[in-house]
Amino acid sequence: MKNLAIARRYAKALLLIGKEDEQIDTYREELGTFVGLIEQEKDLQQVLVNPLYGVEARKKVLTTVMDKLSLSQTMMKFLIFLFDKGRIGFLGNINDFFQKFADELKGVARASLVSATALSSETIDKIRSALSKRTGQDIILEVEQDPELIGGIVTRIGDLVLDGSVKTQLLNMRESLKRGESV
Repeated sequence: MKNLAIARRYAKALLLIGKEDEQIDTYREELGTFVGLIEQEKDLQQVLVNPLYGVEARKKVLTTVMDKLSLSQTMMKFLIFLFDKGRIGFLGNINDFFQKFADELKGVARASLVSATALSSETIDKIRSALSKRTGQDIILEVEQDPELIGGIVTRIGDLVLDGSVKTQLLNMRESLKRGESV
């Protein structure tokens, strides 16, 4: 829990810097690219966080990777600052918080939609529109399929879960029957 509070603080600090110099979208893209790279390349991640490697060697790897990605000066300073403070291992959580804060600033919410079968683009647009009306925010919708749902959909927006799946309805019926309630 403490690590998340630390990650939140660093993300908020980067957001404030981005607001000040009007580069939030740039920082969002750069941070996402860097985090995506180190999550994809586990060896790189190990080199950056493992104290068995020397500090100078790890820092040199970090600066080399940043140069190859052509990151902005501010992002490079931010990443080096995290490294110097021993917080480079929190980068994934920092990115998650930063993306969320940047979305909130733009009035955008991310939602996931899981359905049992493929949905038409028209249906997805209707769901996106309904969620947008309900939240008052623009919705970026991630759509997935899960045949285990049997039918229906499950939508998540932050902590809010709208479960209209047949699987859940059947489970609820079973629980009601166990309790002796009429269905």
